[in-house]
Amino acid sequence: MTIQIPGIQSERIEAAMREILAALGEDTDREGIVGTPARVAEMYQELFAGLQQNPSDVLATGFEEDHDEMVVVKDIQFFSMCEHHFLPFYGLAYVGYIPRGRVVGLSKLVRALEILARRPQLQERLTTQYAEAIMESLDPWGVGVVIEAEHLCMAMRGVNKPGTKVSTSATRGTFRSQAMTRSEFLSLLGR
Repeated sequence: MTIQIPGIQSERIEAAMREILAALGEDTDREGIVGTPARVAEMYQELFAGLQQNPSDVLATGFEEDHDEMVVVKDIQFFSMCEHHFLPFYGLAYVGYIPRGRVVGLSKLVRALEILARRPQLQERLTTQYAEAIMESLDPWGVGVVIEAEHLCMAMRGVNKPGTKVSTSATRGTFRSQAMTRSEFLSLLGR
């Protein structure tokens, strides 16, 4: 079943992929390659679906709850594409927030990250966008995000250092202004 995301032009992706293969010296009619442009176009429909989605839409589905203690979701696996080399980066995200009378289903926090990760990204931007989407949508007392990822552009090319991990963080509200809140968050992550 082919996914068709509005705004993503599969025909142009296929044509561009054929050109790339030809520029590499490949025979674009070779049996193993002939279907590659269509497969890449279909894959890009999935990998970049977040370009046409807004994380605030999924975070809008919440409910009023008299809970004002920290909520933490750990070890959220994600995959994204680095916009610099169009190679994947992947890893784990950790998010915590302190509700101000409104909570969101835990799966919504995961879905919001997925939307943001399914765009050409930078890890630093992904971390910031995730924290800001939660702050804007839920209006919590504060939010903290930590993302740890491995970048294939560092593992496969350039410095050729597989296993190297990059950590980024973003804090908003009480997670930024109160050291004890930030410390509690990091201790719940085991850091």
